[in-house]
Amino acid sequence: MEKRQLGKTDMEVSVLGFGGAEIGARDIAQETVTQLLNSALDAGLNVLDTASAYWKSELMIGTAVSHRRKEFYLLTKCGATDGFTRYDWSKSGILSQIERSLKNLKTDYLDLVQLHSCEIAELKKGEAIEALRVARERGYSRYIGYSGDSQAAKYAIETGAFDTLQTSISIADQEAIELTLPLAKNRGLGVIAKRPIANAAWRTGQKPADSYHHTYWDRLKKLDYDFLRSDLQNSISTALCFTLGQDGVATAIVGTTNPERWRENAELLAEGPLDAANIAKIRARWMQVADGRWIGQV
Repeated sequence: MEKRQLGKTDMEVSVLGFGGAEIGARDIAQETVTQLLNSALDAGLNVLDTASAYWKSELMIGTAVSHRRKEFYLLTKCGATDGFTRYDWSKSGILSQIERSLKNLKTDYLDLVQLHSCEIAELKKGEAIEALRVARERGYSRYIGYSGDSQAAKYAIETGAFDTLQTSISIADQEAIELTLPLAKNRGLGVIAKRPIANAAWRTGQKPADSYHHTYWDRLKKLDYDFLRSDLQNSISTALCFTLGQDGVATAIVGTTNPERWRENAELLAEGPLDAANIAKIRARWMQVADGRWIGQV
C-alpha cells in the first residue's frame, strides 16, 4: 500500500488508516476486533487512530495488536472522554487521560496524541496545549496534534503548537480544502483526513437511521453527484480517491467492522488516483451548491 510522509514528522504513513470509533460504539466481540486489526496490518495499513472518548476502543486495540506494536503508528485523542459525556481540558486531566490511554493500549509510548475537537476558547487558555507539550517531554507521545474542524482547526494551526491536523475532508465536507489545508501545508503540519468517504451515507439509497449520518445524507442529496448513481464500489472508490487527491493529505482514516474491507479498499486504491478533471468537477459542484454555508463537521 502506498505510503506518504506525514508533514515534518518522521512518520511515513499508509494512505489508509484504521479509525477506532466504530469498534467502540458498536457491540463488537474482541475476537472480531482482533481479526479485523490483524488483517488491516497484514494488508499494509500502519496507522491506528482511536480516542479516549471511543468507549472500549483503546482497550480492544491494545488487546488485539499490542504484540505487533513496532508495525504501526498509534494515534489517540484526549480531552473528550467516556463516550463524549465528559470533557476535561485541564493539564492534570489531560495528562491523566493520556496515562490511562497508554495503559489501555498496552504501550509505553504513543506516536501521536491529539486534542479532540477542542474549541477556540479552550485553546486560547493554553492549558490543554501545555498538557500535550508536557506529555511529549515525558515521552508519553512523540508528536502532538489537533483533531477538529472549521475555525477552531484554523486557530489551532495558527498557534504553531501542533505537528499534525486531523480534520474532516470528503465529497460532502470540503471547507477544509480552502480554509485549513493550505495553511497546514505552509506550516509543515501533517494532515490526517477523517470521515474521508462521508460515512458512505448514500450506500443504501435510504436516509440512514443513525442521525450521525444525516448531515452528509442531506448534503449529498443536494449535491447529486452523478458518480453516486454508479455501483457502490465505484462510488466509494471515487469518494476515497477525491479525499486522498487533496494536496497535503497524507492518510485517510476509515472505520469498519468487516475484516475483509481492508483488502477491498486496497484494491480500489490500486486502480490509481482520481484524475484532475474529476476532482475539479466535484469541487465545482460543491462550490455551486454549498455556497460557503456548509462548515466542517466536528
